[in-house]
Amino acid sequence: MTSLTQSPAEVLEIGAKIAAGERINFDDANTLLEKADLFDLGSMAHQIRMAKHPNMNVTYVVDRNINYSNICTCGCKFCAFYVAPEQEGGFVISREELGQKLQETVDLGGTQILMQGGHNPDLPLTYYEDMLRFIKENYPVHIHAFSPPEIVFFSELEGISVEAVLKRLISAGLASIPGGGAEILVDEVRTKIAPNKCSTEQWLGVMETAHNLGIRTTATMMFGHEEKPVDRIAHLFALREVQDRTGGFTAFIPWTFQPDNTNIPNARRMTSVEYLRILAISRIVLDNFDNLQVSWVTMGPKIAQLALFYGGNDFGSTMIEENVVKAAGVSFRLSEGEIANLITKAGFTPRQRNMKYGLLESSNG
Repeated sequence: MTSLTQSPAEVLEIGAKIAAGERINFDDANTLLEKADLFDLGSMAHQIRMAKHPNMNVTYVVDRNINYSNICTCGCKFCAFYVAPEQEGGFVISREELGQKLQETVDLGGTQILMQGGHNPDLPLTYYEDMLRFIKENYPVHIHAFSPPEIVFFSELEGISVEAVLKRLISAGLASIPGGGAEILVDEVRTKIAPNKCSTEQWLGVMETAHNLGIRTTATMMFGHEEKPVDRIAHLFALREVQDRTGGFTAFIPWTFQPDNTNIPNARRMTSVEYLRILAISRIVLDNFDNLQVSWVTMGPKIAQLALFYGGNDFGSTMIEENVVKAAGVSFRLSEGEIANLITKAGFTPRQRNMKYGLLESSNG
């Protein structure tokens, strides 16, 4: 590993531990977050990234975010997208509009859709099953859909187990599950920002159940709102423990909370340095995750390029459509060609992938 010179001795000792291939513990991670020099953190994370991916590839996926409904009973303080039931502005997507969005995605070379929505009390589980069958029967896309809070909500609405919900959705066409709704996996934080959303134990339980049913998932963290720095570390270790048991997570995606138009008045926009520190620590702690995704959607393309030297090896999605972050006042847009160009200019090789990180021939030529 590159010599570390800017950090205190206790950080250098942890760096030596990492260089020797040893797993760091909670206290080590907390020390790195509090005391490590930014460039030393980046060096540690990049060495791990290069050991896992020595071929210099940086991957991305061509997909579209489709929100099937914005009607939601959760009332999360950080969300600028949802509309309460009976409130003006709520929608449920029509089959015609869904079909148009899917066809456009396929025509643009998309291989996947990410589909999420609110906790809509008027939609039974059969609605989602019918929607999945419609997609699967008519469009050649991988269906990456329904984050753990949605699965728990379906379970409670129907009065059946999470496992039963998942089996029905998988049978109808669900192929993988996104890591949304994790926010911070510490219940003290969750009760402040999303009191009506599933608990930490439930979120992790959905993922572990899905993994045991043969479904791969991603994991996320939204940070920079009501949590303390130590809560971010707790979040990473909760994920690492599940991954030790199942190996079912394909990637981890941390991003910064976007405070505009939300109901957390004292939150500020996180800095690029804070983002890069968390990204690097995520790569170091999550030694059992192969892939770490950078967030150009919230940080912008230039910081996303820099993040490829702080542990990131995946540029995420082209996001043909994205609505939730945009509702919070952030709207970066990149085409597949622009993503490939950014990766190339950073010194890496752009490669299109699928959800399981299998490489594909680029639709961009």
